[in-house]
Amino acid sequence: MAQVNLNVNGRVYRMACEDGQEDHVSELGDRFNAAIDELRGAMGEIGDTRLMVMAGILMTDRLDDAERRLATRDQEIQNLRDRAANAAMRIDGMEERFSENLHQAAERVERLTERLYGVRERVETA
Repeated sequence: MAQVNLNVNGRVYRMACEDGQEDHVSELGDRFNAAIDELRGAMGEIGDTRLMVMAGILMTDRLDDAERRLATRDQEIQNLRDRAANAAMRIDGMEERFSENLHQAAERVERLTERLYGVRERVETA
């Protein structure tokens, strides 16, 4: 198991992580430290424990916001998929009706052709 040293609020924390995840964990530590710095800049010097809790809440709030936006996008995607499926069903229905109408038209043309041949034969024999 790999280990990463994270600098958070001026202190170094050794964290274990899966092999190959070192860069990712370091980036997460940097983001958390940035949240700490943001809060310290807004609130001044407060106790370390309170600062860590506030940073955790800040990050959790950001995560919650991202999850809500993701859920909204997932619902929008599902709505688009539903609309696409409905459109495909309508197109299939239109293709069926077109095919039926074309078949009926072809049958009418055949009947007219037969009648015309019948009239032609009668004219030629008369």
